[in-house]
Amino acid sequence: MTDKFLCDFRFLLLAAAVAFIYIQMCLFTTQSKYADRLANAVEAETRCTSQMRKLIDQISMQQSRIVDLEEDKKRQDEEYGQMKALVQDLQLKGLQRRMDKIQTPVAAVVIMACNRADYLERTIKSILKYQNAVASKYPLFVSQDGSDPQVREKALSYDQLTHMQHLDSKPVQTERPGELIAYYKIAHDMEIAPDFFDYFEAAAALMEKDKTIMAVSSWNDNGQKQFVHDPEILYRSDFFPGLGWMLTKSTWNELSPKWPKAYWDDWLRLQENHKGRQFIRPEVCRTYNFGEHGSSLGQFFRQYLEPIKLNDVQVDWKSKDLSYLMEDEYIKHFAEILKNAKPINGADAVLKASNVQGDVRVHYKDQPDFERIARQFGVFQEWKDGVPRTAYKGVVVFRYPPPRRVFLVGPKSFELLGIKSV
Repeated sequence: MTDKFLCDFRFLLLAAAVAFIYIQMCLFTTQSKYADRLANAVEAETRCTSQMRKLIDQISMQQSRIVDLEEDKKRQDEEYGQMKALVQDLQLKGLQRRMDKIQTPVAAVVIMACNRADYLERTIKSILKYQNAVASKYPLFVSQDGSDPQVREKALSYDQLTHMQHLDSKPVQTERPGELIAYYKIAHDMEIAPDFFDYFEAAAALMEKDKTIMAVSSWNDNGQKQFVHDPEILYRSDFFPGLGWMLTKSTWNELSPKWPKAYWDDWLRLQENHKGRQFIRPEVCRTYNFGEHGSSLGQFFRQYLEPIKLNDVQVDWKSKDLSYLMEDEYIKHFAEILKNAKPINGADAVLKASNVQGDVRVHYKDQPDFERIARQFGVFQEWKDGVPRTAYKGVVVFRYPPPRRVFLVGPKSFELLGIKSV
């Protein structure tokens, strides 16, 4: 009986064990399913979160684009308003009728202004003093950077000119460290000489004939009173002078697509932009820069700009033969003058030059040597892209003392001018 009971009890235990194992397997299977579902749920949530982030990023990008489009629309509306005002101004002033007269336009005169209404007025009055008689040849424009109301009011007070205004919807940002924002909104404050327009008209004819001339300038960087003498002398230069200049429409069409926002004078002095073309400059300046308080913050003003000699002689440029300035002629013309100058060597170049009769030439070895000699005489020491200011074939010429000419001659100048050692 007992043995039978024990046997039955073992069977019950075995059945219970089987049932327990079965239940555990069922639980394990269920847990595995739920674990898989949970993993799938977590993965789905992760995908959903990722998609949500992408959607948020896309929405942010779209919002940014909407803001940019709104700013573009605002800018276009402002430009449209400017163009509309310009057209109305042209219609009111009858500029087209003036340009259709017998006299053929030579060039537009553009005054760049920003925020100095008093300087603008002085410049306009100086130009109108000599421009009225040739207004149809030289229509006058004021190009204003920014929204200064006094500058705009002053420009619009003159019926003899057309005012254009350029507005920035965004704050001006410099492109390189150390640059001045003022150079991105630059104004030229100048007075002009009595023969300013005749000079440029004669030079325009020269540019049409000689495509190696990139621009004509009214400025000589070394045009201070103590360094000039002859108002009829013109030079070719490898260095863009700036401060009152003219170029052809075809040259502007070439340069304007890549024109920089600031420092365009130094930009034009780069070989990659002027491509070996040269510039015409006078010995005696046809413009005078009175802008002591400007973008240069008075830089060099007292030393280099204030002493500039503004020509006061009415030169009859129409009667002058300027063919000597043509490329092939000028290199021979300049080489001959240079050959005839007396060489001086050693230290104390200034003293030696003062004691020699006639023109003299001083040879420099390199840029530091040039700067040393230029410092002695008091002329510009600056170079840009390997070229000294005012230089032609590495030669800088000025009067010291007038009328004696001093030539600072580079190490390769004779070779470039085709001069054998003399």
